[in-house]
Amino acid sequence: MCAFASAAHIGSSLSVIDILAVLYGQVGNISPKNVKSSDRDVVLLSKGHAAAGLYSVLAHTGFFPMEWLDEYCQDGARLGGHVTSGVPGVELSTGSLGHALPFGVGVALTAQREQSPRKIYVVLSDGECDEGSNWEAALVAAHHKLSNLTVIIDRNGLQSLTTTELTLRLEPLAKKWAAFGWNVIEVDGHNHDELVNAIDSNFTGPTVVIAKTIKGRGVDYMEDQVSWHYKSPDAEQLALALDQLAGES
Repeated sequence: MCAFASAAHIGSSLSVIDILAVLYGQVGNISPKNVKSSDRDVVLLSKGHAAAGLYSVLAHTGFFPMEWLDEYCQDGARLGGHVTSGVPGVELSTGSLGHALPFGVGVALTAQREQSPRKIYVVLSDGECDEGSNWEAALVAAHHKLSNLTVIIDRNGLQSLTTTELTLRLEPLAKKWAAFGWNVIEVDGHNHDELVNAIDSNFTGPTVVIAKTIKGRGVDYMEDQVSWHYKSPDAEQLALALDQLAGES
């Protein structure tokens, strides 16, 4: 998708793909059959630049035809370069960072007051934790003891131009969320069993899962390389990447 469209953010998509696969394929009560139900779970990918990863998961779980992926990021296509509402399975347009968690807190608070069984899952990038709106939302969620809200942080350690710690130091990240009143779990973000167990945890109050990931995971020349935040592979790089990813499956 990214190679054909000469589109960016392949590294970010490979970083978060296991988290999205678990949410849509194993944990979340969200499917093409109940996508309009008021009791469906809500999954929000706040790091909307990883749209290619989300769209591939939505296509593979049947929310829309696989053929839509062939037009990704082309003029007039249904699937743009950032996550866009109106696409089946997408709840909110994202990409301007720091918006999805405040929105998710509102949905979770409404569900709590209506005694709805729905759960709300918000996937943040670690660099996105620089945004003050996330910390305001975190305070509100803890104050209202939103047990139906889970945040999963894609903790790959890189953002746009360098590491997160050189951009704006986040550590000790777990202690910061705990100080805001959240339950905190740290996992391998590419291990589906660990992700499922953490996301399915039943705590009082909101939970954050800090998922340690690798940007560009599965492609050796992309892994942990900040340059693949914006680049797309050429034909030779694409062939090598597909061979490596096929060998993992």
